Formats: sequence, structure tokens, C-alpha cells
Amino acid sequence: MPLVALLIGVIVVAADQIIKYFVINNLKPLGSVSVIDNLFKLTYVENRGVAFGMFNDMRWFFVVLTSVLIAAIIVFMFLKRPGGKLFYFAAGLIIGGGIGNLIDRVLYGYVIDYISLSFFSPVCNFADYAITIGVVMLAVYVIFFTGYLKSSKKDLKNDRI
Repeated sequence: MPLVALLIGVIVVAADQIIKYFVINNLKPLGSVSVIDNLFKLTYVENRGVAFGMFNDMRWFFVVLTSVLIAAIIVFMFLKRPGGKLFYFAAGLIIGGGIGNLIDRVLYGYVIDYISLSFFSPVCNFADYAITIGVVMLAVYVIFFTGYLKSSKKDLKNDRI
């Protein structure tokens, strides 16, 4: 299953970089294009920070941090081999999204964002959404499928006795 997660990661990276290639070549000169009025626009943004543009100009810190986190997930997958397809799908999304944005940071010094939704102010990209969906799936996996909550409740009960 770890190889499946890596394959998902490769697919996410490829899709992310292909989309960004078209964004750079076609959207950057235009700046912004409305796709669905008052709901969805494609807007070219060079994000020099992280989520919501926070922590601007800390490029190399985030290159190192992202690399360490991706490596930790990969090592964990191969050493611990957790059960459950949901874990590996989530890990693949997180790894692929992280590498997609990592490539931007290394090559350009910023992350290329382009998805602008009227109800969500930050402009994001495909890799950001892959990471977000992966993290939510990972949280669901940990909370509902690992017995983590049951062991926590058991520990709390034992502490009271």
C-alpha cells in the first residue's frame, strides 16, 4: 500500500504542475478570468508565504519544513505500514500536494495560486486542496478507524481510578 500512496502522490504532483504550466502561460498575462460570475474566478497570484499568505518571505524555512514532513510521512508509511486504504490515500494527497508546492518554492521562490472562490477569500491551487482533503481524510482515519479515541477514553478512565 505505501507504493499506492506514492503513486497517488506522483499523479497529484503531475496534475498540479501541468495545471500551473497552463496558469503561467495563459492566466498570468491576463491576471484574472471569471469562470462563474460571483462564485469562481481564476486569478494569478504569487504566494510568497504559506496558508493565506502568512509568513511571507520564509522560503527556505518552508522548503526544509515541507521536505522533513514529507520524508516523515513516507518513512512512517514504510516502517509502520498502518492498515486501511484511507490512510494511504490521504498520505498520497498530502505528499503530492506538498511536493507540488515545494517545486514552486524551489524553482520560483513562491507558490503559484489561481483558484479564487467568492466564499473563501484566499486564492489557492490544486496542491493546496489536495493537502487539505488529505489532512481531513487523515483526521477521519485517526479518529474513527485507529481506535485512538477508545484508547484515550480508556486511559482517562484508568487515570480516575
